[in-house]
Amino acid sequence: MYDFLEGDVAGRSAARIVLDVRGVGYEVLVPPGASFPTSGRLRLWTHLVVREDSHALYGFRDEAARDMFRALLGVRGVGPKVALAVLSGLSCEELVTAVIARDSKRLTKVKGIGQKTADQILLDLRGKAAALGAGSAGAPAARGPAQLEDAVTALVSIGYSEKDARKQVERAAKSIDPANLELLVRTALSS
Repeated sequence: MYDFLEGDVAGRSAARIVLDVRGVGYEVLVPPGASFPTSGRLRLWTHLVVREDSHALYGFRDEAARDMFRALLGVRGVGPKVALAVLSGLSCEELVTAVIARDSKRLTKVKGIGQKTADQILLDLRGKAAALGAGSAGAPAARGPAQLEDAVTALVSIGYSEKDARKQVERAAKSIDPANLELLVRTALSS
């Protein structure tokens, strides 16, 4: 509903900003510990969560952080508070790296994230990690071992055993540039 809000900072605490937009004060919840000014003009990329008993507006410094928040909300068992905690404990780049590397230990270091939630985040965001990483500046691209794993996953999803899929992908990676996932999968299927 609201893509972004731009106005003057009228109030600031650890987890919220009051943004004065032409005389209307919007309370915007932000990741605790995130770097925001305490005064001056500010643009926040927003996400509105409507519940039967409340409307809550969440704000982020850039679209990539908001997109990551939205992706986290799509994870089973993750609500806005947990998503904010993740984004407070990890940058978007670190989260993408953790998902690509399937590093649940990195996620469990975030306050409020247990092993079960970390595993669910890794499972649900695995297919979206490369796209989310492309949207965040400086995020590592899915290359090398992660790209090979994505190709193996693609072959397994169409019926190959993991052993055969890995063998085909490794063979294909020797003859083409493994950074091109689509070409890697096609080559693995044809060899």
